[in-house]
Amino acid sequence: MSYTKSVLIAEDSSVIQNLARKILEFQHYEITAVKNGEQVLHLLEKENFDIILLDINMPVLDGMETARRIRGLADEAKSKTPIVAITGNAKNYTDEDFREAGFDDALMKPLNFDRLVEVVAQLTQ
Repeated sequence: MSYTKSVLIAEDSSVIQNLARKILEFQHYEITAVKNGEQVLHLLEKENFDIILLDINMPVLDGMETARRIRGLADEAKSKTPIVAITGNAKNYTDEDFREAGFDDALMKPLNFDRLVEVVAQLTQ
């Protein structure tokens, strides 16, 4: 029985969001995309995802705070969903900052799409 893994992408850049969507859809992932962290939290109230890709700099609710809130969810399965940071401001954060916020991994912009596919595959197996 084949099961399609679901990926939630939170990215305010339409270009990056669309490129990531196309690449992951080509790898047979089911993609849901939103523009900010508040939308992520609303979706998590009613849906489950196998992995969440979070841009760090988003309007309304940024990726760091969104990750902290996901890790604090009462639903244990949802609070343990793998989360990957996507950032163009790697110099502003250390690996420790990402770990403390609850991220499982971090990808730097410009995105290396081979690495994106690799990380998503590793964290959703």
